[in-house]
Parts: sequence; C-alpha cells; structure tokens
Amino acid sequence: MTQFMQTSLRSRQHPLIHQLANCIEEVWQEHLDLSPYQVPEDLGYVEGCLEGERLVIENHCYQTPQFRKLHLELAQVGNSLDILHCVMFPNPEYALPIFGADLVGGRGGINAAIADLSPINKDRSLPKSYHTALSALSTIQFSQPRALPQWGDIFSEFCLFVRPVSTQEEAAFLQRVREFLILHCQIASTSTPLTSDLEVAKVLAGQLSYCTKQQQNDKTRRVLEKSFGSEWTERYMTTMLFDCAA
Repeated sequence: MTQFMQTSLRSRQHPLIHQLANCIEEVWQEHLDLSPYQVPEDLGYVEGCLEGERLVIENHCYQTPQFRKLHLELAQVGNSLDILHCVMFPNPEYALPIFGADLVGGRGGINAAIADLSPINKDRSLPKSYHTALSALSTIQFSQPRALPQWGDIFSEFCLFVRPVSTQEEAAFLQRVREFLILHCQIASTSTPLTSDLEVAKVLAGQLSYCTKQQQNDKTRRVLEKSFGSEWTERYMTTMLFDCAA
C-alpha cells in the first residue's frame, strides 16, 4: 500500500515516536488485510497554534474485516512537544480487546509511554487466549514506572506505563509494543465473528465505556481547546480520537 511510510511528521519527531509509528504500520501491513478508512477531510491534517508555537496533527487511518478503525495520530507542538497516539477499534462483531498506545515527549526525552490491550468485558477480564499469551511474555523492568490516571480502570493488568530513561528502555518498550501488536493481529485474524445480537451489544457497551473514559483525559482536551476552541475539540475527541460505533 503506497500510503505507508510516505511520511512527514514522524521524521521530525523523537526517534522512539518515529520508530513506533513505523513499527505499528509494518505490523498492520504484514498481519492484516488493510483498506483505506474515510477520515473527515478537515481532520486528516490539521494546523494550529499553541502559546505562540505551531501545532501540527497528522492522522493515518485504515480498516480491516476485524477492525472498523485503525488510527495512528502524530502531533507536534513547535520544538517542545512530540506525540504519538494509536488505537485499534475492533468491529463490534469481534469480541476483542482494544489496543492503545501513546508516547508523549520532546527534545528532553519521552515523559510518558503507555501501551495496553484493554479488556471490554464487564468484569475487566481479557479473553483467555490473550491472558495466556501475555502471561507468557518475559517481565521487563523499567526504572521509572508511572501511575495510571484516576479514570485508568479501563486498562488491563498487562498495561505498560513508564518513563523510559535510556535508549535500552526505549528499545524494550518498542519491542514489547511490537509483541502486543503481533499477538493482537494474529488472534484477531483467526477470530470468528459473533452471531448473537446480545453479544455484539456487550462489545459495543465495552467499547463505549472505553471511549467515555478516554474522553475524560483533561490534558489532551486542554491542549486542543487552547489551539482550536472547545467546539472543535469536542468534535475531534468524539469523531476522530474516540468515536463509538454505537
């Protein structure tokens, strides 16, 4: 698919963001049957201003039979802030967890690196196939683990949230996210769609809960509101970042 790697913002961002963006797209391309996803034309590439500095947002979106939306967002504020945001939204006919990853940093390094396969079951449990595979992954020690936000009960016990302080820790984070992604794509590709309306409704409810909690992220909302105003921010957060299929 020619739109891969045609890039742009990532080449000017922190090396870990550049590497992770490429990794995500490579795994998607290798393991999934991708087709383009229609992004609202005014939201694919956005420019604004934040406290006198240029803010650029670039969105890459795809879809597959198992995933209604694969979203990779890259953003940069001047020379001070680099962001990667990624979410894989399953089609409601597939009872799959939601993969999400975020990197936030700048010239001084990455301040926050998070990745997870978030359960959508009401009891917050992952499907057995995921739990078994994730439990088998080797333990990685990071010197600066971070605490999840108050709304972070959407995340699984395998959620990785750290501040990587060296190139070794950055490489370890990148490798673990690659493992999450490959595992997720492989299980998704062999999953059979649900046939029960009740089961599909449960998946939708789980995805709605995930999106609702993520929309409570005040830091994201504040940055966007300062640049684009509250009305645009609400639309962007509910149609681009965390749109619910329901």
